[in-house]
Amino acid sequence: MPSTCHLLCKYASVTSQTLGIYDYVSRQNSSFVLSVVGFLWKMRAVCEKPANQASNGSQMRLPCSFTTIHVAIVCAGYNASRDVVTLVKSVLFHRRNPLHFHLIADAIAKQILATLFQTWMVPAVRIDFYDADELKSEVSWIPNKHYSGIYGLMKLVLTKTLPSNLERVIVLDTDITFATDIAELWAVFHKFKGQQVLGLVENQSDWYLGNLWKNHRPWPALGRGYNTGVILLLLDKLRKMKWEQMWRLTAERELMSMLSTSLADQDIFNAVIKQNPFLVYQLPCFWNVQLSDHTRSEQCYRDVSDLKVIHWNSPKKLRVKNKHVEFFRNLYLTFLEYDGNLLRRELFGCPSEADVNSENLQKQLSELDEDDLCYEFRRERFTVHRTHLYFLHYEYEPASDNTDVTLVAQLSMDRLQMLEAICKHWEGPISLALYLSDAEAQQFLRYAQGSEVLMSRHNVGYHIVYKEGQFYPVNLLRNVAMKHISTPYMFLSDIDFLPMYGLYEYLRKSVIQLDLANTKKALIVPAFETLRYRLSFPKSKAELLSMLDMGTLFTFRYHVWTKGHAPTNFAKWRTATTPYRVEWEADFEPYVVVRKDCPEYDRRFVGFGWNKVAHIMELDAQEYEFTVLPNAYMIHMPHAPSFDITKFRSNKQYRICLKTLKEEFQQDMSRHYGFAALKYLTAENNS
Repeated sequence: MPSTCHLLCKYASVTSQTLGIYDYVSRQNSSFVLSVVGFLWKMRAVCEKPANQASNGSQMRLPCSFTTIHVAIVCAGYNASRDVVTLVKSVLFHRRNPLHFHLIADAIAKQILATLFQTWMVPAVRIDFYDADELKSEVSWIPNKHYSGIYGLMKLVLTKTLPSNLERVIVLDTDITFATDIAELWAVFHKFKGQQVLGLVENQSDWYLGNLWKNHRPWPALGRGYNTGVILLLLDKLRKMKWEQMWRLTAERELMSMLSTSLADQDIFNAVIKQNPFLVYQLPCFWNVQLSDHTRSEQCYRDVSDLKVIHWNSPKKLRVKNKHVEFFRNLYLTFLEYDGNLLRRELFGCPSEADVNSENLQKQLSELDEDDLCYEFRRERFTVHRTHLYFLHYEYEPASDNTDVTLVAQLSMDRLQMLEAICKHWEGPISLALYLSDAEAQQFLRYAQGSEVLMSRHNVGYHIVYKEGQFYPVNLLRNVAMKHISTPYMFLSDIDFLPMYGLYEYLRKSVIQLDLANTKKALIVPAFETLRYRLSFPKSKAELLSMLDMGTLFTFRYHVWTKGHAPTNFAKWRTATTPYRVEWEADFEPYVVVRKDCPEYDRRFVGFGWNKVAHIMELDAQEYEFTVLPNAYMIHMPHAPSFDITKFRSNKQYRICLKTLKEEFQQDMSRHYGFAALKYLTAENNS
């Protein structure tokens, strides 16, 4: 009688092939089913494990084919860098092979995607970048009306750009979604015969037939022509055929009458094919189901199991008109919001290239004691969080007078409503780290794109740090936001605070007045709070003092944590007209303006407690001078208690671990700064 495991494996093998991800994407709970299908693939992997492979009880891994699949993508700018992630997720979800992505990227995309893949740490995936800006001169002579601009022509020069020893590659547009294993497409290379060097799907609109409107005059093409959103390139043969010379001569000839391209590289590929039809192996149309207006794509499939690749090749993208667009949109949205951390799974039997960062991480984790009651706290310090920099368009040139200041803060989904208010109060650059899940990142994107206030600001850098683990990594978030500023100074704030109107310009003047460029100073912005959700924000210091006297405002945390801001000396501030110096005291945690080269926050502190205190202590240890600004202020707005402060208050072990980490931090300070740091231990004992 077969075992339960045997039956389950048999079911997994059959179901993972027939169910795929296709029949459920139009259902409401598609993400759940996607996870189920992922489990079935893993079960199938276990069943297919060779008999001589003993299970070691570790994470189940997908079986591996040793053939590395090469994929080339042209990606430039903020939006394309965001869009390409969904393509990559869909490829990673189905793949059973090592992958090598060749990314032709501009400086923006390279910065974003290099950080993303470095922090994603997906096994058996290699990334190489090629400078798109260096390739501009190769194609800039071609006038192009397509919305992709100059980057839409760069697939023409891949034979010259990619390594000379790379024989074949799959080329993809960023608006592609895979619904099957990319290895199936790679296998089509074996069907090429004779001089076939290009694998393409026929264009699924009447564009090249020239009958869409009166006087419509497209570039020459063979019949309906071919779509270049998915291309199989035999690079070695193309080089031998002198592809570079071939497409250039064709483009020069056709441009004499056409004057410009309408569909970028696609027009030139088709003009070459028109003259040399033997170059093409025509792929079945399910390898590039094109969802543009006037598409004939529904003729590519009879049911959902036929689908392989979906191509959103219309400027309208998800808003395109199509008979089955709701079905396709749900498939796309499933991967858009899919937890990318789940794609870190290993491929069974696949050798991964040695990764120094990964090896160091494993070594650090192995040195931790899993029986330590504070193990989870200590582990969080070494967790690598997937990070997507500049999630939205960013454009800012710092002021030329070297006085510019960036407001730095971090937040999670429950503080999103503060963004518009902060933007209204602070007109200068802002750097924000947002701690979100993949699904929440898309909610944030929709929220931001629907906000006139946020969309009118291009000087706000939004950096997504994806959720992982049970703690809120507050200091990691601060470090991410700090690291990606372009100004010489930064105002280290929190998302719950509204700066006074005009604070940005006031701080720039203070930077000059107090010679922050040449001195180690931390300029303190006094913090106040209100318990009212609706506040008539004070427009001057005099108005704020009046509200203090009336009990509408209070000094920050005066009733629960006086020590945190008491050294600011609010009594002196009331009448101060010039900046004044204050001394560090135990538990001091003011909000400060510092040079961008100040020390980072200590990552061992997560959630609630001591995360800012430790940073201010380190500034003092490095002999920063604390100077209070007499005409600056910020006000904390009320909100529901965070999950982390609730854990701190209700969980005794949480408080014990925080105390342990605090003591270890102080010991590290003593070792690093010597005799001068002993005062921190003394101050703590006396407080």
